[in-house]
Amino acid sequence: MDAVKGGEIKKSFRELMWYEYVMGTVMIVIAARAMIQGFTTGDSDGNPAWLTVINFISAVCGVLCIFFTAKANISNFIFATVNTLVYAIYLVYWHIWGTAALEILFYIPMNFISWYMWARHRDAELTQKTKSKRMSVGQNVFWAAAVVISAVIYHYILVLVDGKEIFGTVQSVRDVRWQDAFILSIGLVATVLELLRYREQYVWWIITDVISVWMYIVHFDAVYLTKRSIYLIMAVIGLVNWARLNKERNGKNE
Repeated sequence: MDAVKGGEIKKSFRELMWYEYVMGTVMIVIAARAMIQGFTTGDSDGNPAWLTVINFISAVCGVLCIFFTAKANISNFIFATVNTLVYAIYLVYWHIWGTAALEILFYIPMNFISWYMWARHRDAELTQKTKSKRMSVGQNVFWAAAVVISAVIYHYILVLVDGKEIFGTVQSVRDVRWQDAFILSIGLVATVLELLRYREQYVWWIITDVISVWMYIVHFDAVYLTKRSIYLIMAVIGLVNWARLNKERNGKNE
């Protein structure tokens, strides 16, 4: 599949701004420190040593993915796929089932579908980028209702299974059920909007990143707190970038 043409990854890295290199370096240093601590002391923020390696890979691929996605850059899906796989391992280990289900059952197949769709709608000149679209008021209302309804339904499911055996372990993360439910529903909607190339995806990414930052403050994990904080910053930048791309390069909303 001609999803990422030759030389586009190099173009993608040359496009990164100085502040993205700074945030990427901070992420790598924190993840590397946690990994070293995991192997020297046997514990890092409650994670076993082997999980700190998973966290390091997720940290690096995750920030690269969001840097490129914020620029509508098709190369993001290479790093998104790796990040999704390793992050799912972390979530399953900590029994955060809603977000884990989102990663395994939805993000993985959607990565490939979105990869294909973005590649079919390249910018005529900046071929490493896809075209940005905007939604109508009615579409925004529809997707907002979908988020609320699906979050309520999934929260009810989490309440039913709380304390029961799931995948051979006991669910114990009771204090984050509402957050988990909303991350699931918002993630579903934002990913569909990303596939369809709508700039409004970033409104939802901002909301879910705020929730995620709060979750990792409560259930402290330095690596994922840093990672999600960077995600939040880049979601704001992504919203600005995609709005500009839609206005300046795709006024027809194609």
